[in-house]
Amino acid sequence: MKRLASLLLCLCLILSLTAIRAEDAPLHYMSDFSEGTDGWYARSAGEAMVSVEGGALLIEGRTAAWNSPGRDFPLIAGDTYEISVQISQSELTKATFIVSVAHSNGDLETYENLVRQDVAKGVWTTVTCTYTPGPFDRYVLYVETSGDGTIPFRIRRFSIRDTTAKFSAGSLPSLKETFADDFLFGGCVNSFQVRNSGLMSLAARQYAIVTCENEMKPDALIDVARSRVLAKDDETAVAVHFDSCKAILDWAWANGLKMHGHVFVWHSQTPEAFFREGYSASGAYVSREVMLARLEHFMQQTFDFLEANYPGMFVSYDICNEVIDDGTGRLRTSNWYKVVGEDFVARAFEIARRCAPEGLQLYLNDYNTAWQPKQGGIVQLLNELKPEGNIDGYGLQMHHAVGSPSIAQIRASVEAIAATGLRIRVSELDVGIDSTEDANLRAQADFYAAIMDILKAHADQVDGVQVWGILDSQSWRSKNHPLLFDGDGQPKYAFWALTDPSRIPQ
Repeated sequence: MKRLASLLLCLCLILSLTAIRAEDAPLHYMSDFSEGTDGWYARSAGEAMVSVEGGALLIEGRTAAWNSPGRDFPLIAGDTYEISVQISQSELTKATFIVSVAHSNGDLETYENLVRQDVAKGVWTTVTCTYTPGPFDRYVLYVETSGDGTIPFRIRRFSIRDTTAKFSAGSLPSLKETFADDFLFGGCVNSFQVRNSGLMSLAARQYAIVTCENEMKPDALIDVARSRVLAKDDETAVAVHFDSCKAILDWAWANGLKMHGHVFVWHSQTPEAFFREGYSASGAYVSREVMLARLEHFMQQTFDFLEANYPGMFVSYDICNEVIDDGTGRLRTSNWYKVVGEDFVARAFEIARRCAPEGLQLYLNDYNTAWQPKQGGIVQLLNELKPEGNIDGYGLQMHHAVGSPSIAQIRASVEAIAATGLRIRVSELDVGIDSTEDANLRAQADFYAAIMDILKAHADQVDGVQVWGILDSQSWRSKNHPLLFDGDGQPKYAFWALTDPSRIPQ
């Protein structure tokens, strides 16, 4: 879901917007051309005109693709809108249309394309998309063409609906307060969610610590193009940028949250070019020495940026992620293994300890810890790393389903990690169910509660527990409804099982 181009310009037309919401009421609008153009106008240098014909809005006299019927809407930054319009044209066998938005702050106007779709001759075609506006003063939604800039066309049934879940965050008990005497309770946040003020209010109320879902993984931080330029003079150089995560970091800082960093060394979501000479994806692998130097530059720049801009906010960091193979319990033969060698994990922690700010806890992180032979391989690696004194803890990814693994297996895995003497955190927690039938929701609640009981028994060793997401509908496992809040932001039985079991209906 990278870019559905759509451009919104905003002029806040309050007259004639009978369905437009006040600050506390959602915007639901459907075009009605029974008494005229309903606030729509021609966006052009003056040549184009709009008129109403047969229950539709006709635009003609266009001289460029951007000439379009447009309308001002008082959108709210961070809310999510569903947009739909029917389009018809009678000139070409096929023409491409774009729903766009023009937005502005002061005199500066910028644009986004939301969705692009072909419309066949003489056929009313429905075009739909979603849009979450950023913070602008004005928004205009409009329909334009791509390439076929002068054809007349019609639109009808243009609708926009605010689908943002409305949260009563302040009326709920707080997870972070519930577990404050045991460990930090938190979650993960992504760059799409951070634009939704209601959702982030809920997260700030419930969480004491957060992790970026994808925005601090190597492919998000490493700037390959700039690194390639730097490598002409120094093969060990690394260019790093923080564009993808800065909004999340700013939000966490403003709300007084702690952060857990994720991740430096991983076989996935790491640019292939990072391991290659000249940062060319098809070049030869660099030497062990160059790779370790690149890793050090990557870590040092990251830690320096975080300490300079968000001092003390990061309390822990995943240095290596998912290094143990599921089937064998041995090290995964990743690029890190091939380029650096069998000691790549130890060397990564050594470099991290040298670069990290004082007091930052350094973690190994992995999934399927409850199963063998992986659990045995993880414990063996942890015990091998401990003597060097560079690792602080182990993070368990608990992406589970009710009954799989069993509570007994989960308890045994936590006890096995605890026996190493290292710190523990549950870095990624969710519990899937097949459907939202009442019996499944109750079983999910019981499973969550049992996991938390295990962790509370080791509270003196557990630093944090983080659910992997906020709403079921936005989870990477959305089909399995795995989180504590449903898609509308309402607490599920699992939430109440952790905060106030008496609220679960008998």
